[in-house]
Amino acid sequence: MATVICIANQKGGIGKTTTATSIATILSDKGYKTLLIDSDLQGNSTDTYRASFEGVATLYDILLEENPADINDTIQHTEMGDIIASDPLLREADSKLSTKGIAGYKILKKALSHLMGYDFVIIDTAPTINMVLRNVLTASDYVVIPITADRYGFQGLFELNASIKDAQELNEKLKIAGILLVRYNNRTILAREVRDTLISEAHNIGTELFRTSIRECNKVKEAQTVQSTLLKYDKSCTASKDYIALVDELLKEIM
Repeated sequence: MATVICIANQKGGIGKTTTATSIATILSDKGYKTLLIDSDLQGNSTDTYRASFEGVATLYDILLEENPADINDTIQHTEMGDIIASDPLLREADSKLSTKGIAGYKILKKALSHLMGYDFVIIDTAPTINMVLRNVLTASDYVVIPITADRYGFQGLFELNASIKDAQELNEKLKIAGILLVRYNNRTILAREVRDTLISEAHNIGTELFRTSIRECNKVKEAQTVQSTLLKYDKSCTASKDYIALVDELLKEIM
């Protein structure tokens, strides 16, 4: 059974996709069979992996079709890695899944129980708490919460934690692996203050701040421009090195 790690924070624009694709790439480079699932209808991970959502089975076909697709038949094998693509039609999820009661929260978990041949599943999520995210949390073993080192980075943290606690009623295994500081610049007083505050805030929600922080790096945007994962674009840049250190830390936590 694959270990499922989701990358979640309801605040947008804080590097969830870069974090998800980087973790997936590094795990794959380490020899782990790794699948990325894009659950954000904006499809940024799908775009990064150069995957398609037209004319192929996507996450929509798993979550919302009356006769769900076999999860193994929805996987696209791309140059960047293996992925289940997002789909703009996921916008229908709340209206369709909310009528199913508890069963509407467990569809992805049930699908993943049939997944074959993978060690890890990494799930990129949307910046909103909706039925797709609730499915993801119910299906996951761990949550990584990226946060930027600014005063707005805390927005949504406690609401997300409340959603995690709700999901734990259906999924006892679910645990916050840690809070991850991204786009971090330790030369600014504000960033250092935010880091100190996050250490105590992490304890308040029963987790830790990862020792590894992801430094600000222009290569992140350059990689996005050419539709590449950061590690495949430039493995030697500061952010890539930080993500490699993060995965080492994460593996020690969950193995």
